[in-house]
Amino acid sequence: MHTASTTELTWRKSSHSGNGTECVEVSDDLPGAVPVRDSKRKNGPSIIFTGVAWTSFVEEIHAERIV
Repeated sequence: MHTASTTELTWRKSSHSGNGTECVEVSDDLPGAVPVRDSKRKNGPSIIFTGVAWTSFVEEIHAERIV
């Protein structure tokens, strides 16, 4: 289990973010997991998805079942 703070991760803007102000950042630093945070709240909370859950989440967004 990874115990480091998410502030220690390397973050990038998600390719699934739009070009507006509602962007999320993700990190590739945790094997098997995808940490996600609001790009405007860098010191705010993050959500950590399993790789499978992140894939399902993105698929649901693309299918417009989550808006």
